[in-house]
Amino acid sequence: MTVHAPAPAAPVTLAEIDVPDHVRDTLAAHLVKEPGPCRDIDWAMTRYLQIFARMPTELLQRFLDFGRHPDTPGVGHVRNLPVDPRLPGTPRDGRPSSEKATFVAEGVLLGLSGLLGEPVGFATEKSGQLVHDVVPVASGARTQTNQGSAVFLNFHNDIVHDPSGRYDLASPDFLVLSCLRADPEGVAGTYYADARDICRALDETTLRTLRSPLFRMNAPGSYVRDVAHGAEVLSDPVPMISGPESCPEVSAAANGVRPLDDEARSALDRLQATCRAVAHHVLLRPGQALLINNRKGLHARSPFTAHYDGRDRWLQRTYVRRNQWDIRHRAVPGTRRLH
Repeated sequence: MTVHAPAPAAPVTLAEIDVPDHVRDTLAAHLVKEPGPCRDIDWAMTRYLQIFARMPTELLQRFLDFGRHPDTPGVGHVRNLPVDPRLPGTPRDGRPSSEKATFVAEGVLLGLSGLLGEPVGFATEKSGQLVHDVVPVASGARTQTNQGSAVFLNFHNDIVHDPSGRYDLASPDFLVLSCLRADPEGVAGTYYADARDICRALDETTLRTLRSPLFRMNAPGSYVRDVAHGAEVLSDPVPMISGPESCPEVSAAANGVRPLDDEARSALDRLQATCRAVAHHVLLRPGQALLINNRKGLHARSPFTAHYDGRDRWLQRTYVRRNQWDIRHRAVPGTRRLH
């Protein structure tokens, strides 16, 4: 009689992290006293590290391990975080609000980011700001960017244009998304499809194609809009999936992937369909955040109705790198975190 070994268990690709009430309240009591982080970002990051290090060891380790290890989940849903005592209207132009009286949300965002790595800014994304206000903007409602609302934002990871032709080299290792205000209807969803779940669901032929350099990525929408004046700026031919079977990496540009032949085009279609089938779906609410590994998976956003009346959905985002040394050639002189 032939005995077959059981199939390996599917990896856990979503971490659910609940912050106890007393920890939330302690964090809030410290963060509400902190000034805006932009005055001295390195001093602010040091303060946030001191504040978040007061969490119970087991909880602190969960955050640290999320950023440390290749085999950890690709997305973490954190609940019961501190919020600002009063929130002004949602900005309508994608820029920071000048009416925020406290900076609890920024402290939460940057404090979590500091447990994963170092927040960085890119000159072609939100003018190099470290804290990105992700809000619907009327002029970008139908774009594949963070300003959009009226269309499904396709599965992608956040990439960075690089003159080398490789757009994954300087890209963030992590994103942190924190919710200040949900959309009034409560339907705007964030999706995350982990590369491990994607690869388990795809057939071998499609995987082989996706692992071949048969795709060119368009540069991010902000770069195309602000630098390239609307023209496509395509990467060198690259694979969409790479790395070992146990820890694959996946890459896809929100602003467009150009397959080089019909087989690649079919594989790209199957990839997007598979992402929808295997994705984790989260409806972010105030006091919640997503920790997103930008290399282990792809994220997306559902359409929602924007009203541009100060009550729209308002997230804040950071880009986080584990290592800035590898992108030191991109550093802006006189700064430490801008590239």
